[in-house]
Amino acid sequence: MGTGRPFFQRCEARDVGEVRVNLSVEGLSHPRGRLTCTALVDTGAVGLVLPAAWRDRLGALPEMEVVDLEIADQRVVTAEVRGPVRIQLDGFRRVVGEVILADMLPRPDGSFEPLVGYTILELCNVVIDMRRHCLVARKYYPLKGLRSRTAA
Repeated sequence: MGTGRPFFQRCEARDVGEVRVNLSVEGLSHPRGRLTCTALVDTGAVGLVLPAAWRDRLGALPEMEVVDLEIADQRVVTAEVRGPVRIQLDGFRRVVGEVILADMLPRPDGSFEPLVGYTILELCNVVIDMRRHCLVARKYYPLKGLRSRTAA
């Protein structure tokens, strides 16, 4: 006797994968303070996290605040929030914001892995396409609580 429920074949387990994005950051107060790199998109991170070793590449960034960060292994470390900077992810909308400069350990090849957190994705109005492992532009900005004058 059957239950009447449809049978769905299980899919093989797949790696979720990583999403990386080309990133350009420039300091607004220093005309030559600019860097470009590839960064890991990390929806568990807030903001744009760059290695503190790159601090001088952006020139003098006047706004600074020391903050505590809880990192992936649950340790708490201090970092600097500096700005203003102009942030560009690939060909998406440029935004003005700030960067978090944290002490990072380099990878075995000596390079660093910057992180693009969820707040930067929201500012740039992009979402993650998990099928293609890339960022895509939203068609509209989400604003569910606003009622338009033209709405009936």
